[in-house]
Amino acid sequence: MKAIRITQHGGPEVLTLAETAVPEPGAGQALIRVHAAGVNYVDTYFRSGLYKAPLPFTPGNEAAGVVEAVGEGVSGVKPGDRVAWIATFGAYAEYACVAAGQLVPVPEGTDFTIAAAAMLQGMTAHYLTHSTFPLKPGDTCLVQAAAGGAGRLIVQMAKMLGATVYGTVGNDEKARLAKAAGADETIVYTRDDFAAEVKRLTGGRGVDVVYDSVAATTFASGLDIIRPRGMMVLFGQSSGPVPPFDPNILNPKGSLFLTRPTLAHYIATRQELLWRSGEVFGWLASGKLELRIEKTYPLAGAAEAHRDLESRRMAGKLLLAPQAGEFGSGFGLK
Repeated sequence: MKAIRITQHGGPEVLTLAETAVPEPGAGQALIRVHAAGVNYVDTYFRSGLYKAPLPFTPGNEAAGVVEAVGEGVSGVKPGDRVAWIATFGAYAEYACVAAGQLVPVPEGTDFTIAAAAMLQGMTAHYLTHSTFPLKPGDTCLVQAAAGGAGRLIVQMAKMLGATVYGTVGNDEKARLAKAAGADETIVYTRDDFAAEVKRLTGGRGVDVVYDSVAATTFASGLDIIRPRGMMVLFGQSSGPVPPFDPNILNPKGSLFLTRPTLAHYIATRQELLWRSGEVFGWLASGKLELRIEKTYPLAGAAEAHRDLESRRMAGKLLLAPQAGEFGSGFGLK
């Protein structure tokens, strides 16, 4: 089979297409024929060495496909089942072995492209808005990078929960996308001071919560626009990590709360994984939630996908299609 391999850390050029043996499922595992794999910022962190993984490895921890075979002791899934998963390396390949307990069913009628695109960003938006800082009617939030893949889903879920949503974006076209997702107000941060604008929009009160996936360039100003005893939720670092700081600064700014969550801790049980994925897939099927797929690449285009992702020009989900020519109706823009 073909797979992307990383033998050394570095830029997108270290993503190498290689021929490897099809893995055999061990006890408790299922072999999946991968139809679509998500390309995410976390993949670039592992590629660069910011996050650690033993070399060599096949990147990608989000995908959807069909069960080909199962190992000893597997009873929950069978060959032919449509499934998706998150948090297991190996998605940038034609086949991958995944623990059966990490697989979730993909509803009939849901394209593999949509299923793969929804797992990480969809469940991330779910845990942020429903668990980390559970929004309720009357709450106000700021979503950094509101036109991005995760940002647009956070905006939509926040509106479902009755919150007022402010979103930062990089240009007017992205402002249009964030508005279409439901943002009450958008702020083009390349043109306007987002902190000053949020203070103006909230009458000086500030927001209840900031959902920040940008980090280095937004974190400090974000702390200045949170109301007393509000929360900074730092869940990514597309502009780089936040420099070390003295946590005492949270005191004079209003006894603020700061958290750096990750999805793995919010799907730690099978019950929680099925709850979050089931709600996300259900909202997508009903049209209550809309997902934008920006571009799909062949497996050999993984380096190009990483370059596009890191350029921050894209406003939707990027995917790899390991099975050449096999796309559902979700291929392309949506």
